[in-house]
Amino acid sequence: MTKKKEHHEEHVDETWLIPYSDMLTLLLALFIVMFAMSKVDAEKFAKVSASLNSAFVGGTSVLEKGDSGTSTDGTPSIVEELTNGQIEQESMNQAKSEIEQRINTAGYSDKIEVSVNESGLAINIKDTVLFDSAKADVKEESNPLLMQISQSLKGFDNDIKVIGYTDNRPINNGEFRSNWDLSAMRAINTMQFLSQYGGLPEDKLSIEAYGEHKAKYDNSTEEGQSGNRRVEISILRKYPVEDPVSTDINQ
Repeated sequence: MTKKKEHHEEHVDETWLIPYSDMLTLLLALFIVMFAMSKVDAEKFAKVSASLNSAFVGGTSVLEKGDSGTSTDGTPSIVEELTNGQIEQESMNQAKSEIEQRINTAGYSDKIEVSVNESGLAINIKDTVLFDSAKADVKEESNPLLMQISQSLKGFDNDIKVIGYTDNRPINNGEFRSNWDLSAMRAINTMQFLSQYGGLPEDKLSIEAYGEHKAKYDNSTEEGQSGNRRVEISILRKYPVEDPVSTDINQ
């Protein structure tokens, strides 16, 4: 009896589907992670802006209030993720911009210089803005300017130093024995205004006086002498200099 040949169907090899499906799953997971990161970065930026803005609109600064470190959804907040140094740096940068805008509006842009450096936030004010020649009493017309500067500094819990400088021309007018005396009294009167009228805390304020010493410009010219006659209001750092917050948001 002749046996019939059995016919077997040939099946296509489908083992390639397993790594293919794994790859699709990984791609899907990657896109989900990227989308989530973009949302987190946007939220971080919004929280940074809100925290820093509150320091300069009459609220309490993030350095003072001690954020709990938890957002409404239970995840760590941006204040917890940022270092104190980064928050301080951004606060000083924002104060610098605010003060520059105010002095430009008041017409003092050529007489006041604002900078952020390794020591902190420095506001250099030429003597003619605050005082009459060889005098130490704060002029009444400069009161609104000092009030605005005080308002910009109220969000800080840092030490504030007021430093007096003069040019190298000798002074002996019966009121002041030397340039040291003049620079010291100008610094004292400016400090007292910031405290008494500007509302800055007395325990954070101090003065230094250098007279003609530590000149910033060459005293051999009238322009240099004019630049050296100044009062500097310096907000001292509490924390080391670090990269700005903006460079940390995308990490």
